[in-house]
Amino acid sequence: MPHPNAQPAEPVRTDLRNGLYLIVSAVSVGLALLIWWMASRNEWVNPLFLPSPPDVWSAFMTIATEGYKGTSLLAHIGASMQRIAVALILVLLTAVPLGILCGRIRLLRAIFDPFIEFYRPLPPLAYYSLLVLWFGIEDTSKIVLLYLGGFAPMFIAAVYSARRIPPDRIQGARSLGASRWRLYLYVILPSCLPDLLTGLRTAVGVTYATLVAAEMIAAVSGIGWMVLDASKYLRSDIIYAAIIIMGIIAILIDAGIRYLIQRVSPWAEH
Repeated sequence: MPHPNAQPAEPVRTDLRNGLYLIVSAVSVGLALLIWWMASRNEWVNPLFLPSPPDVWSAFMTIATEGYKGTSLLAHIGASMQRIAVALILVLLTAVPLGILCGRIRLLRAIFDPFIEFYRPLPPLAYYSLLVLWFGIEDTSKIVLLYLGGFAPMFIAAVYSARRIPPDRIQGARSLGASRWRLYLYVILPSCLPDLLTGLRTAVGVTYATLVAAEMIAAVSGIGWMVLDASKYLRSDIIYAAIIIMGIIAILIDAGIRYLIQRVSPWAEH
């Protein structure tokens, strides 16, 4: 007969599995680095296309200490993050309320849906030239491009989450005397929050992937611009270093969003 104070073994098994998966991930990354080092050392690939890990590390240390083209690495990262942050704030302020309203009001959804579905599959570069004509070559056009990239997935997530709210939850709140704005603020928005955070994760990924395109024209700062500028001079070591930096930043941002999702909906698997 088990002791009444005995703890279930399932959390322990879950921790062991998570630890095993972490080890497997670390080993796979280590193998990739080993293959990269062997390929560059034995010159299986032209060093112009595949610089060695020490060369990439040296390039990273150079731009980390001396900067790139007269601007520090932190300033380049900060410029990119500022553009993304402004775009995502605008996305949250517009796509979330509009998506929730469209999810609850079918007529409103019929008005906006054709426009979202029209531009959503378009590559960002297809309409970036128009944005430059309309908003100029400064940061405004870049932020608008990032905004459009993140708006569609956030809008779709908001519509989907608003449509799947159980009707009895809405009716229950109304029967208790909830006004329309209280219904949206205290019932509909909290019900949509887990799906909205999942949509935010997708929106951040799309926006981040659009960053290089946003910094292609008339930019003099940003981590995406560093990649493009280094490619003009065939500095593949700097290209690799900047791409790795972008990847690490993306992983950290995604980990933060996944943490928020787990806090809001711990019952869901991520």
